[in-house]
Amino acid sequence: MNRKVIGSILIVILLAIGYFISPFYNNEGYNTGSQGGISILEVGAQEVGDRPVKTYELTAQETEWELGDGKQVNAWTYNGTVPGEALRVTKGDFVRVHLKNELDVPVTIHWHGVILPNKMDGVPGLTQDAVEPGESFTYEFIANDPGTYWYHSHQHSAEQVDRGLYGSLVIEEKEPEYEQDEFFILDEWTTGSGDQGSFNMGGMMQGHMSGDGEMDTKQLYDTFTVNGKSGDAIEPLVMKEGETARLRFVNAGYQQHQLMFPEDSIKVIANDAEEVSGEKGSAQVVEIAPGERIDVAYIKQSDEPAVIAENPNVENAGGMQIPVVSNENAVVQDDVTVPVSSAMADGTSYGSEELLFKETPDPDVTYDMDLSMGMNMGEGMSFQINGQTFPETPPIKVEEGDIVKVNIKNEGRMNHPMHLHGHRFQVASKNGTSYDNPIVKDMIHVKPGEEYVVYFEADNKGEWLFHCHDNNHADLGMITIVDYKGVYSPFEIGGENQPE
Repeated sequence: MNRKVIGSILIVILLAIGYFISPFYNNEGYNTGSQGGISILEVGAQEVGDRPVKTYELTAQETEWELGDGKQVNAWTYNGTVPGEALRVTKGDFVRVHLKNELDVPVTIHWHGVILPNKMDGVPGLTQDAVEPGESFTYEFIANDPGTYWYHSHQHSAEQVDRGLYGSLVIEEKEPEYEQDEFFILDEWTTGSGDQGSFNMGGMMQGHMSGDGEMDTKQLYDTFTVNGKSGDAIEPLVMKEGETARLRFVNAGYQQHQLMFPEDSIKVIANDAEEVSGEKGSAQVVEIAPGERIDVAYIKQSDEPAVIAENPNVENAGGMQIPVVSNENAVVQDDVTVPVSSAMADGTSYGSEELLFKETPDPDVTYDMDLSMGMNMGEGMSFQINGQTFPETPPIKVEEGDIVKVNIKNEGRMNHPMHLHGHRFQVASKNGTSYDNPIVKDMIHVKPGEEYVVYFEADNKGEWLFHCHDNNHADLGMITIVDYKGVYSPFEIGGENQPE
């Protein structure tokens, strides 16, 4: 057999191998298709057993929604309201949610922060096919971890979350510590000449040049809301003097918010569903990043009306003021002042009560995550991880049981709240300085020039997103995947499946 024949045979063999392998891996090595191994549909199964079952029906539908102050928007909603129906379950419950789609676009539900089986994570193209108009899908999981969570669409979320497809989820302790427990979802809306869900490239460029890490969102939105209402339409918080309530805050928008409280009225008690350690942290201002959850214990100090309000130095702050009154008929006078203080807490100000690692572990996998802004040929601006945009970003390849170290560095000029699905990580250091009290979270807000080191254990098999929760940035590429060896996703990214 001569060399040409041997060469031809080798080429045919290589082409055949490529033919059989190519459906199973995309350009970056994410496990897709149906090659050897276990489908994500077969891992992490959870059975009802003898648990209580909490069942909900959520319908995605179009709704004309009144924000208040005479402003109305065409919203996309779960069950016709912004936010969607409030879900409250108890630790140990089996949660069953039937999603029906009455919109004319595909949708999903992602259970933000909840540790659950991969197939229930709600990411189109990775953990399921997007739910088409007129179709339905049922999500099931055990509510194992008490805390503050929220749910939202992960299908083209830069638009769908922006239009109102989100709601609250609380997993309560079997014996709640606080009698009064309230949920507040913060957001921003476009009600002027712009369109909700349309990214502001001009603002992004301005911010990139000026160094303002939020110029893109500040330029885009003109109305702030609390629980879907703005200004005088915001429902008051009703409390008597001396009472204490647990207030759960979620930022569903793409701009950070600095909430100001009356002096000495709060203690931060939890971040991202993790209780803070030791003496609860006291602050007067709490900064909440996009996608982040922060809980506070709030004490009503007198019978006089008060407000919890956005930093008044921020444009449009007047729309984000929560009245605190002693009876629901009380009127908050215009002369109630918004407190101003430099004593500020954010999502890394206080350590966590229960750590993932008592000491800094030796990692099995180390991943350097460089966040930056760049240009895609023919497509304009992009947000990149290690110089690439999704789905070409390099994955974090792990095996079950691995300890994973991620060095996150923001080399750009925009803020990037980075959120990990299906796991919690321990924040070990910031800008090279170790925390005396490490923090356990699933979202870390990385501002320009900042570096964080986080650790997590690969203990939940599947294919999981790690992405920027300014969903406009995710839409323009800032996503990677934690890719477990030995499992694959049978779904395909692209077409009707848009996980950004």
